[in-house]
Amino acid sequence: MAVTAAFVALVTNTTTVAVIAAGLVSLFASVIYLVLAAPDVAMTEAAIGSGLTTFLFFYVLGRIRREGGHDQ
Repeated sequence: MAVTAAFVALVTNTTTVAVIAAGLVSLFASVIYLVLAAPDVAMTEAAIGSGLTTFLFFYVLGRIRREGGHDQ
């Protein structure tokens, strides 16, 4: 699943889909860390890698669109 999401993030033409797919890759990584008995790393990856980074990408995309930028 993580490899598929990473592939989608690389080959998609829309920025929104790429950001969501990158967030999913990070979420899958946090599940893998949890399975490997590293709950502290899993929580950090889920909070920062998946949550905060995805939020920051969408925030910046919103700012770009409001200021006259464009989405491919």
